[in-house]
Amino acid sequence: MNNRVTVLDKEFEISITAKQISDIINGLAARINNDLKNKDVVFLGILNGSFIFAADLFRKINFPSKITFLKLASYDGLSSSGKIKRLIGLNESIKDKTLVIIEDIIDSGNTLEHIIMQLRGYEPKEIKIATLVFKPMAYKKDFKIDYIGMEIPNDFIVGYGLDYDGYGRNLENIYTLVDDVNNKDLKNFIIFGSPGAGKGTQASKLAEKYNLIHISTGDILRQEISKNTKLGKIAKNIIDKGEFISDEIIIDIIADFLDKNKKNGFVFDGFPRTLSQAKIFDKMLKEKNLKIEAVIDLNIDEETVKKRMIRRGKIYGRIDDLDENTIKHRLDIYNEITKPIINYYKKNKNIITINASKKIDEVFNQIIKKIN
Repeated sequence: MNNRVTVLDKEFEISITAKQISDIINGLAARINNDLKNKDVVFLGILNGSFIFAADLFRKINFPSKITFLKLASYDGLSSSGKIKRLIGLNESIKDKTLVIIEDIIDSGNTLEHIIMQLRGYEPKEIKIATLVFKPMAYKKDFKIDYIGMEIPNDFIVGYGLDYDGYGRNLENIYTLVDDVNNKDLKNFIIFGSPGAGKGTQASKLAEKYNLIHISTGDILRQEISKNTKLGKIAKNIIDKGEFISDEIIIDIIADFLDKNKKNGFVFDGFPRTLSQAKIFDKMLKEKNLKIEAVIDLNIDEETVKKRMIRRGKIYGRIDDLDENTIKHRLDIYNEITKPIINYYKKNKNIITINASKKIDEVFNQIIKKIN
């Protein structure tokens, strides 16, 4: 077996063999057969990537059911283009039926969210989701993934229906981009900014460009609790008592997360939040021989923040973003507790100061230019 392949200008190394894929599919089919055998089921494959996986999985389904395919494109090159097209090709009625969406891969969940929002308009009885591979550290949505074949790091992969610029789908094994495997030049960033400065948006774009893991401590905490891990149980017990989780426990959860995701760099979104967290965090990074490439400070005036947050509140119905007193209180907390961390990092970190009052792409271009 050739452990490496070249697709266009990139080299990939085998990570999941055809035999492993077959075993994964058998396991998924067994669970689906057991759970859904007495229901009226329509399987829905999402093209282009899932056509091989959907066909192999459907052959293992042992109860009467139907399968259909939808066309949707959202990927270009090595990362998501963010340009999600409308669904095309749903000719099968799914009203009052159990719908099983078949995906080859789920990472951020942006595509999945778009699909589900549209499919709900066709009034299925329920929607289940099955995927061959899942990137839990990239996943940012709340939809439950009912059937997961294999969890993988946030690496770029090709083969078995997955492609790089349209090529590589025909490979029987799944291969990981060699740059991701070797992980020679990890880039690690922290993004700071007041509420409304656009931290989450810019962190997501940065993670996408450099194949980083976008880390929100709130997301990690929720994952640990939902998975019922040891640290998750401790955190839940504290939260249930109405108490605050200590800096030490937060850092322990982050340390455990980093240990499980050594192949990728990371971008921290709004963390650390206090000076004490920053100092404990620095100590932990030093122990793990990790460094912060740059601290990105999104500068924005308060009037622009207020206008942004009120506009956001109107669009998304977020009541707390519509109240000027609440906005001012959040800004006061940021200025008093979080902003002083910038001065701490100026002593021993690369600080990139960005004018965040401009449009999203303009802000991002500033960040990339300064990083380069």
